[in-house]
Amino acid sequence: MTLSITEIFFSLQGESRTIGIPTVFIRLAGCPLRCNYCDTRFAYEQGEETPIASILERVAQFQPRYVTVTGGEPLAQDNSLTLMKFLCDAGYNTSLETGGMLDISPVDPRVARVIDLKTPGSGESESNCYDNIEQLRPNDQIKLVICNEDDYIWAREQLGKWQLAERCEVLFSPCHDRQDATELAEWILRDRLPVRFQLQLHKQLWGDERGK
Repeated sequence: MTLSITEIFFSLQGESRTIGIPTVFIRLAGCPLRCNYCDTRFAYEQGEETPIASILERVAQFQPRYVTVTGGEPLAQDNSLTLMKFLCDAGYNTSLETGGMLDISPVDPRVARVIDLKTPGSGESESNCYDNIEQLRPNDQIKLVICNEDDYIWAREQLGKWQLAERCEVLFSPCHDRQDATELAEWILRDRLPVRFQLQLHKQLWGDERGK
């Protein structure tokens, strides 16, 4: 049983509730979306076919407590479900970064699912699978990348429409180089939104995709 892997690396978690924690990232190759702000386009292409047993061996070499399965879009490869189960069985705190267009219900319940609800500014909002909202658990997170004020207004509407904050933690993140971070923070405070504001730590430290 194999998966197409772009890279496996050790870094600080750059976003979500475990931001700043040393984490092993398993980046799967391939993604059906083409978000216009994507910073991991190199993961669009086919990666290296790697047995799951070899992936687990490489992860173990880092002796991590936390592991994140990311992409690309991990759920586009069916065997990612098996990988996440094995990671949980091995005792790792495991999280999944998914673009939110594919069904999250088959994911092992021990996995913290971070679902990117695509805003209009991403160019992929029509791909959102809103059925996933009914699957959310308190350990999950919904992330919205805000590209401009129209995105913010849309995100604020989704927050109320789906009662997102009552389901799980909600993250608002300014799109790098497109939305001023301070402005977004002030909008959130003005409107008293029950969300967590976040910046991408890895871009502040290294200016690249490490930690995502």
